[in-house]
Amino acid sequence: MKAAVVTKYGPPEVLQLKEVEKPTPKDNEVLIRVQAATVTLYDCWGRACTGPPGFGLLIKLSSGLGKPKKPILGTEFAGEIEAVGKDVNLFKKGDPVFGFTGMNLGANAEYVCMPEDGALAIKPTNMTYEEAAAIPYGGLTALYFLRKANIQSGQKVLIFGASGGVGTFAVQLAKYFGTEVSGVCSTPKLELVRSLGADKVFDYTKEDFTKSGEKYDIIFDTIGKSPFSDSKRSLNKEGIYAFTTFGLGRAFRVLWNKNAISGLLEEKAEDLVFLKELIEAGKIRAVIDKRYPLEQAAEAHRYVESGQKKGQVVLTLDHI
Repeated sequence: MKAAVVTKYGPPEVLQLKEVEKPTPKDNEVLIRVQAATVTLYDCWGRACTGPPGFGLLIKLSSGLGKPKKPILGTEFAGEIEAVGKDVNLFKKGDPVFGFTGMNLGANAEYVCMPEDGALAIKPTNMTYEEAAAIPYGGLTALYFLRKANIQSGQKVLIFGASGGVGTFAVQLAKYFGTEVSGVCSTPKLELVRSLGADKVFDYTKEDFTKSGEKYDIIFDTIGKSPFSDSKRSLNKEGIYAFTTFGLGRAFRVLWNKNAISGLLEEKAEDLVFLKELIEAGKIRAVIDKRYPLEQAAEAHRYVESGQKKGQVVLTLDHI
């Protein structure tokens, strides 16, 4: 099968389209013929062996010191089940599915194997494979952190990085949960965030949300770039400051602040099903900025790293 393979750590050019061995599903796994996958900032970090400040050594130890232990990147995908292991009961050959491989990676390829009890679900009926592939990471992450922050109807919620892969879902889910939503993004992305349901949008290039005088019940930083101390002062007394990405310094602050939360995403199939139901009900949607064929994975990485991305960048696969 064809896959976008990281041959060594470095710039986007280290990605090469190669023929690799097609995976064989174990007894409890399904083999999926991938129709679409995504490139996220975390894929770029995996390719370059970089990440949040302070975690360099840990990243190298976990990813591989000389070269990647897992050379095929990608965590989100949508496709069709081609084969099932003998112990699989939840899925059958021909099922259209979408899912999240998490730390196992491997989605930027023509085929990927998933355990039947992993983060895998039947694709939303009203979505293309490309749209469905753009759901799992951003949708699951936004849902996990908003729930962890105990989101309640009537609250005031601010989403920092509201136009990104996680932020676009955070805005929509916060509205679904009945809150008043403010989003923070740059000038070219204001209209997108408004279209997702944000009641107010701050252009961070022109205004500082922490100086608006507004107080929030939840501030959710989806990109790890909001000012920590000022953000804390913009919370109500029992408010929660949540963030997905952080350097070592900010990680220590979480330990000493009862109002600050972070954590690792819990990959649950039932959460994917919940998102699928919201999608089919027209409550949330995917935002796709650009599409690239698998053979242009390096270009996709380059665009994601440019910081211009809105929503998700999708890789399409042509099975001929």
